[in-house]
Amino acid sequence: MKIEKKTWKRQFQDILDGKKNFDVRLYDFECKEGDTLVLREWDEDVGKYTGRTIEKVITYVSKVNDFKFWKKEEIDKYGLQVIGFK
Repeated sequence: MKIEKKTWKRQFQDILDGKKNFDVRLYDFECKEGDTLVLREWDEDVGKYTGRTIEKVITYVSKVNDFKFWKKEEIDKYGLQVIGFK
């Protein structure tokens, strides 16, 4: 399945340059390993798409509401961070 999403310019460029190999999204849609994420570059300064796109195959999905490692109070106090690695 192909899933199309908006991506801001800086994040788009970091993905294009190979620096960013993850994405954080609101869990308002379903996706699974093997799906294709179509990222459309959005220029937030002018409020429109630039016309550039990147397609990435999803290799891993972890839904934050699946995690039972921390108490809600800890998450509210510190927040969460996503760490990419290779």
